[in-house]
Amino acid sequence: MKIYTKTGDKGTTALYGGKRLSKGELRIEAYGTVDELNSFLGLVAANLQEKEYSDLFTDIQSRLFDIGTHLAAEPGKKNLILPEIAEEKITILEQYIDKMNEALPELKFFILPGGNNASAFCHVARTVCRRAERCVVRLSETETIEPIIIQYLNRLSDFLFVLARKFAHDANQPEIVWKSH
Repeated sequence: MKIYTKTGDKGTTALYGGKRLSKGELRIEAYGTVDELNSFLGLVAANLQEKEYSDLFTDIQSRLFDIGTHLAAEPGKKNLILPEIAEEKITILEQYIDKMNEALPELKFFILPGGNNASAFCHVARTVCRRAERCVVRLSETETIEPIIIQYLNRLSDFLFVLARKFAHDANQPEIVWKSH
């Protein structure tokens, strides 16, 4: 399989279903940002120490491919095979959030992103996740998008925030409180 097809050389790309769109379209921005998020999660996963989280990240990255497939699908096109995005995947993220939060000090102030490398990578992934969520929300204002996609991205950003705190806490890195001057 050739990597380059030259079909996008004039600034268009094909959706799953065949329709061509400008690479500047919001739909392309949305699934491109989900792809960017997936790459940042790969960076986080490459720096994980715990096997428990490495398996979870493989699942999360796979779900992001599922979301990308949904976003790349031509609206209204019949007979496209789209992967299911199960509510259970959101519940799993919530369970991890709850478990991590039990071991963390109560959050009373805004904190600055940072800590160690693993924590900082999670904060970057979290902000990219929020951007992906905003793109999908904007797209949902003009096109039909399954609500579970927005819910999953929202919960994933929460998960990444708590995971960033956990990584900093586990490394005895103090959280730096934001101070307004």
